[in-house]
Amino acid sequence: MKSRNKFLALLVGLMMLLILAACGGGDDAGKTTTTDGPAEGASTSGNDGESASSGEKRKVVVGGLFDLTGGTGDVGTPFAEGEQAFFKHLEKTGGIEGVSIELNGKDYAYAIPEAQKIYQQLRDKEKVSAVLGWGTGDTEALRQQVANDKLPYFSASYSENLKDLEESPYNFLTAASYSDQGRTIVKWIKENHEGDNPTLALLYNDTAFGRSPVEDIKAYAAEIGVEVVDEQVIDVQATEAQSQLLNMEKKNPDYAIIQQTWAATSTILRDAKTLDIDTQFFGLNWASGEGVIDIVGADIAEGYMGILSHAMPYEDFPGMAEIEEYLKGEGKTLEDIDQKFVQGWTTAKIMAAGIEAAAKQTDGELDGEAIRAGLETLTDLDLGGLGAPVTFSADNHAGTDKTRLGIVKNGKWEQLTEYISHND
Repeated sequence: MKSRNKFLALLVGLMMLLILAACGGGDDAGKTTTTDGPAEGASTSGNDGESASSGEKRKVVVGGLFDLTGGTGDVGTPFAEGEQAFFKHLEKTGGIEGVSIELNGKDYAYAIPEAQKIYQQLRDKEKVSAVLGWGTGDTEALRQQVANDKLPYFSASYSENLKDLEESPYNFLTAASYSDQGRTIVKWIKENHEGDNPTLALLYNDTAFGRSPVEDIKAYAAEIGVEVVDEQVIDVQATEAQSQLLNMEKKNPDYAIIQQTWAATSTILRDAKTLDIDTQFFGLNWASGEGVIDIVGADIAEGYMGILSHAMPYEDFPGMAEIEEYLKGEGKTLEDIDQKFVQGWTTAKIMAAGIEAAAKQTDGELDGEAIRAGLETLTDLDLGGLGAPVTFSADNHAGTDKTRLGIVKNGKWEQLTEYISHND
């Protein structure tokens, strides 16, 4: 009988413990799980809406659309790596006080339907509060959607169309638009050309990215007295461009502006060398950078000029120190990255500055509208020389119209001008 009583007492005790455990919930019950950095492949709950006063970190999930394997993956891959590295570094160095930021990015391979599909996943499943996008075609295709969803959207596209606040109220440009880049080159040509009025050709691919600045460059050139004598369409993945260059040569332009990425630009420069064409070539920002030299070699690239919208890793700017610190922690050096990595890092840095500004404005939910309001307070944001300072307001999401020109000398890009604008 005593044994039976002991058994009953133990059973009752066990049941009480189970009841207490179920009701009490332990130390973690009721808390929202937050992650200070992106867990690869993990689904997140997005912005948890907790206030800073609760003592919990507020969380912001930023979506990313990357081109790692598509037509512009040659520059898209280092750009995405730069964005990812920035948020990893932010996490390691304490992040933004009171706010945890995750970057959840996916490769869409430069296919607009895939970009739209991934965007919807990021919005609906990952509950993102802002997006770091990529190409011109997909950014323009999504701009009405992001406006409806009230999600701030940075793109690696600098299409002039994205400046239109009525059409693109949630899009922001973090560098000079392609059109402003082209205008700056045209102005430089006008001011530095010797002899008769300069003549110009435009070489671009038949995508929204390629076509984006063409009409604006032609209009500005006509305005200041530079004659556009030829246009040639060259595929973004072209491995041969001699027929187009022979057509261009018939018009004998003094200068040609290239709107491509590294691969097609290298094809143009290589074939121009083969054909002994003496036109001076300029590249807009995605047609400039180390990759062109790596592909065609220093001899062919020598004298090529282009837009240096962001710092080269070997340039001595204050902003490069934090990149070097991050790389050191990864067992790497600045020699392991390129300018497009710096460009991605800088883009993510601007987004983080907007989120930080939003966090100071409200202790409530850091949703898309709050982040947009934060971004619109950024004035002459100092990027430590990594890019031109940017300014946003409720009336202006253009960021900047300033950019630099550079030239390849002795196998290396050198700065030719400070940050300048055609409006200066």
